Amino acid sequence: MVSIATNPSDGTQLAYEVSGEGPGVLLLHGSALSRAIWRGLGYVRALEGFTLVRMDLRGHGRSGKPHTPDRYRMPLVVEDVLTVLDDARVEAAHAVGYSFGARVAFALAAAEPRRVLSLATLGGTYRAQRGEVEKVFFPGYLEALRAGGMTAFADGFRAAGNQLDPSTRAAFLANDAEALAAYFEATEEGEGVPEAVLAQLSMPALLMAGTLDVPRLEQSRRAAAIMPHARFVELPARTHASTLFPAGPVLDELVPFLRGAVVAG
Repeated sequence: MVSIATNPSDGTQLAYEVSGEGPGVLLLHGSALSRAIWRGLGYVRALEGFTLVRMDLRGHGRSGKPHTPDRYRMPLVVEDVLTVLDDARVEAAHAVGYSFGARVAFALAAAEPRRVLSLATLGGTYRAQRGEVEKVFFPGYLEALRAGGMTAFADGFRAAGNQLDPSTRAAFLANDAEALAAYFEATEEGEGVPEAVLAQLSMPALLMAGTLDVPRLEQSRRAAAIMPHARFVELPARTHASTLFPAGPVLDELVPFLRGAVVAG
């Protein structure tokens, strides 16, 4: 069942689902996707034995979709996550994020480390994204989004040689193009997490990235070297777009990590 929480700072509504029983795991999706991606790619089924909190980040899925970039500043997004955890009555969770969700997870861990029991990032980075977004999607992505909406965005993404599975395409097409454009503008302007802060994050961490996912491969490796209790795992021959699928090799690392983090905690 979908629940709705409201960020008290700006009134943005946040859609989320809670399923399963056990230690809390927060699942944070990537840009232009939604909470549905975790079920569509098989992660929900594989994570039996956990209470899964899957939320639509603002501007995505069934959450509110502001049309101005200032409403997508990372502090507001972190506040969204805390609002959902509070509404779901989850005091602390194991945070798992892909792409944008990984950046949110890093920011959450930096802002409220007591709420993050462990950190797992998939195709993630702690660094600012100025000039990097078009490398993930395709050159001219923002112009295509504004001129042709989500269909042009999805078509441009695939034409650039990116893998586009049916679940991801469906998630792309479900977006509000104007809201997504505002979100991407804010992404281009946002700041990252300083390395000095990373060095203070003491929770267990698993950082994974594809060997073809430049520069997130080296940035994840760098973050794992800086963080006191982090491990880096390469995903052979995977690009950024193919990080999550097929899920098997990712889950072979992620599930034991989460179970080990629960025992260690």
